[in-house]
Amino acid sequence: MANIIEVQDLSDPALDVYARLTEPQLRNRREPEMGIFIAESLKVIRVALDAGCAPRSLLMTKRHLRGQGREIVDRCADVPVYMAEEAVLEELTGYPVNRGMLCAMARPAPVAPETVCAGARRVAVLEGIADATNVGAIFRSAAALGMDGVLLTPNCCDPLNRRAVRVSMGTVLQLPWAYVDGWPREGLERLRALGFETLALALADESLSVDEPALARAERLALVLGAEGDGLAPRTIAACDRTVRIPMKNGVDSLNVAAAGAVAFWQLRVRER
Repeated sequence: MANIIEVQDLSDPALDVYARLTEPQLRNRREPEMGIFIAESLKVIRVALDAGCAPRSLLMTKRHLRGQGREIVDRCADVPVYMAEEAVLEELTGYPVNRGMLCAMARPAPVAPETVCAGARRVAVLEGIADATNVGAIFRSAAALGMDGVLLTPNCCDPLNRRAVRVSMGTVLQLPWAYVDGWPREGLERLRALGFETLALALADESLSVDEPALARAERLALVLGAEGDGLAPRTIAACDRTVRIPMKNGVDSLNVAAAGAVAFWQLRVRER
């Protein structure tokens, strides 16, 4: 039976996860098994539940509780469901909850890069991408355009950051991902040991065009993307097997990293034979 609780006191500690805890506090670095992430909207919460994520509580408008949110409530039996009018939720969270519902969920257990790469033929590797919007957009493109998994250096934005989850439309919960330590030398060596050819996406004179036919025919590729602005570190480019560029026209010097990733993912996807 649903445990419906109407919000009466905005200072209730049970609501801290939605309004007062920072992303590092939600992540709970000291005790990862206690970590929480926030899923927003019916679609994303549904994807998270389908992926096996465990809900801890729900926060939704009365309108959504009477409508589409009922499906989610029924799937989260015995989980506290905090309910309020839209204006109350906006006062609590500090922004309009346009999609009507939020769900605090337990973070999935971390996995090793080898687990992500097992059976994979195409993986994206993100180096130092700190912007949550870019990370979320890259995951969405990676899931849609044939990547089998994503690896991240430790200085990347957390894929379970609230904005990254929202921008990805929940694909951070569908596509396997892991952090890779010892970057770049040890991380790249691990990828090579797993049979991957490593491609640095960078605008360099000696680079290959992304539409080089031989690249798409490669059995296993790891596509390495760098942060917005600075791009990949020179030592990373030097340590990769090849450097690949997306040809630019009309004086444009580069694409946003999420857009560049989407182009590369599509061009270098595994082709059906």
